[in-house]
Amino acid sequence: MAGSLIKIDEEIVSSAVASVTLTGIDSTYDVYMLVFNNFVPTTDGHSPQMRVTESGTPNTTANYAVAQKNLFADTTSGNGYAENLTSFLGFSAVGNSAGESSNCIMYLFNFNNPSEYSFCTWEGTGVEADGNGAGRQGGGAFFSASACDGVQIIVSSGNIDTGSKFTLYGLKK
Repeated sequence: MAGSLIKIDEEIVSSAVASVTLTGIDSTYDVYMLVFNNFVPTTDGHSPQMRVTESGTPNTTANYAVAQKNLFADTTSGNGYAENLTSFLGFSAVGNSAGESSNCIMYLFNFNNPSEYSFCTWEGTGVEADGNGAGRQGGGAFFSASACDGVQIIVSSGNIDTGSKFTLYGLKK
């Protein structure tokens, strides 16, 4: 397994930003992996969201759908799903107090294939805005057959705070 992950792009937020874009997805790899580390929003109680990029431009059409299992430390766990969205969503809605953050690993499939829909799976965990732990596992599809060359990470409200780290890897064939 050593050498299986090839770093394509990385962004460590040094001052609050509205979005982070990682590019470099092409036909070199069949599967790509996106890792969020220490995601923190500037506005309390909001979650990271992701859009595909086409020729470096984020696609904001309502062609995204998601389904996931929500696991909560303080309340009943359950399922969530939605369609006709303008981004993939569903990661932990974290706060901006000390110790609160979200981490996630996403696998990206068919992103550079213009004849197929792009889809992804994810596993995420975090300390949410209420201070309780949460986890989510799920997936989503982007219902537009197009060649996607990257991802844009945004937050549901506010900005992405300093220290948040995003890394895009190719999985060696």
